[in-house]
Amino acid sequence: MGIFSRTRDIIAANVTDLLDKSQDPAKMIRMIILEMEETLVEVRASAARTIADQKELRRHIDKLNTLETDWTDKAHLALSKDREDLAKAALLEKRKATDMKEQLTAEVDVLNDALKASEQDIHKLQKKLADARSRQNALMTRLESAENQVKLRTMYNGDKVREAFSRFDVLERRVDEAQGYADSLSIGSDAPRTLGDEIAALESFDVVDAELEAMKKAMKADPKKEA
Repeated sequence: MGIFSRTRDIIAANVTDLLDKSQDPAKMIRMIILEMEETLVEVRASAARTIADQKELRRHIDKLNTLETDWTDKAHLALSKDREDLAKAALLEKRKATDMKEQLTAEVDVLNDALKASEQDIHKLQKKLADARSRQNALMTRLESAENQVKLRTMYNGDKVREAFSRFDVLERRVDEAQGYADSLSIGSDAPRTLGDEIAALESFDVVDAELEAMKKAMKADPKKEA
């Protein structure tokens, strides 16, 4: 495939359509960008050769212009010396130089057209390349995000996470047991007395004291009980 035919194919290519057909979008877009970069280098090199060819042809055309002038001057000189034969021969040489100059000028025009086409291809390729690189950045960002989501979900739903939560359950059970043991130590022990408890105790003391005094009085009133 020629360079210009391949360039036209790449310029006409729809990057999105190419990606849709690919099993690996990231790999496909890298290949597209690499192809565009290589083609751009080739088109630039071709344009450089075209410019060099133009310069070389223009140098030949300048020489032919000088040659035309020289043969014209020689023809005038020959005529001034009544040497029509020499004048005619000089004009024939001038005609050869003119024909060659016209041929080279036509080649320069062809090269001009080719150079313009190359310039257009370069601009279009650069635009396509910028678009592809932009899509690559967006694609790689999305791909990285998707891969991270897969990793996180795999970790969350994987055996390691389940094992970790199982260990948490075991630890919580041990903490519960330790707390239960601590709580059990307080069962049956004297609880701190409250203000209400202390006042109730005073009331009990009053009742006991009153009962004791009554018993004393009864015993004094009944000597038999004292004996």
